[in-house]
Amino acid sequence: MLLGQLRDLLDRHVRPDGTTAIDSVRICRADHAVGPETAMSGTVLAIIAQGRKRLALGDRVVEYGAGQYLVASVDLPLTGHFVDTVPGEASLGFGMTLDPAAIAELLLAAGPGDLPRSPGAPGPGIAVGDAPDELLDALVRLLRLLDRPRDRKALAPLVEREILWRLITGEQGHLVRQLGLADSSLSHIRRAVGWIRDNYTKPFRVEEVARLSGMSVSAFHRNFQAVTAMTPIQFQKHIRLQVARLLLANRPRDVTSVSRRVGYDNLSQFSREYRRQFGVPPSIDAVRMRDEAGAVAAALP
Repeated sequence: MLLGQLRDLLDRHVRPDGTTAIDSVRICRADHAVGPETAMSGTVLAIIAQGRKRLALGDRVVEYGAGQYLVASVDLPLTGHFVDTVPGEASLGFGMTLDPAAIAELLLAAGPGDLPRSPGAPGPGIAVGDAPDELLDALVRLLRLLDRPRDRKALAPLVEREILWRLITGEQGHLVRQLGLADSSLSHIRRAVGWIRDNYTKPFRVEEVARLSGMSVSAFHRNFQAVTAMTPIQFQKHIRLQVARLLLANRPRDVTSVSRRVGYDNLSQFSREYRRQFGVPPSIDAVRMRDEAGAVAAALP
């Protein structure tokens, strides 16, 4: 019943750009099967109300479907798409940005014994669980506020706070709780991920990033791969190729310039790694993206 209410609310309030009147909330809808797309995850809660989604992070593949939720505790380069799309039955998903400061505030307010014990070492940066009724109920109440502008400003933050509490005390709570801990191993890896993301065009030594993260080289390697399913160099490559693909969508005939802009000195290496990542050479992929964009624009009223 709650899942049906969630599905109806998402279907009613979805916009073409995915945004809503609540800044932290996004809604996605897929009416037909599309190929895998790459994007940075952000630190988010994502729930499927209808359909099924498959995500790849490095060599790790995760699937979740209706009534299940995914938590991403680090901004990770993911490749994903809805699968098994049924004609006439749109896939629908909900997303909410997770605020580390709000999580930290809840952790401080928790009483002794309120929170389960967390494992010492960080695990994967994404995890999936079954959404309990308490979480679904809070999501439904949050989305209903989209119909109540007068109440939304005052009540939405309270319901978002409840959603965070359900997460930090739930099945994947250890992952969410680490977002609010300033000195957790996950916070050190998030710092490294942010540095690589901001400096993706520059070569770097792993020892330097480990030092910036406040970890030994061995601990940094171990924890970085546990969270991201990639080495730091592989992570940088994923960022470079994702940015290159976005640039090529607007500049399909400028492969050489784009490769240099994202940090490649060797065009052959760029083309080889791009094809390995996306399945086709950059020049062909760029033309295909341009044609798809044109077809979508032509179909709009």
